[in-house]
Amino acid sequence: MAVLKNFMEDIVEQNLDKVIKNSGGCLCEKCRLDTMAIVLNRMPNRYVVTERGELYTKISILQQQFDVDVISAIAQAVMVVKINPRHTEEDLHNLV
Repeated sequence: MAVLKNFMEDIVEQNLDKVIKNSGGCLCEKCRLDTMAIVLNRMPNRYVVTERGELYTKISILQQQFDVDVISAIAQAVMVVKINPRHTEEDLHNLV
């Protein structure tokens, strides 16, 4: 069965928490998703059509090319979210 996938989502998600922690950002679900949305809207889509078993092979090959750009974009997005977080106190308590 063929699969259509924007592999940029996987690359962003794989690097997200590490970059947020290193940048002093918030790891609550709202801030994580806001950061991810900003990054994905700024980065080019990278769709691949492949058989399910081949998808992860293609993603791992292409990932190396985009890691640096993605990490930089995540760090920039973390700063945007830090300046204007949308989380509530309850969101922060759910982290514990």
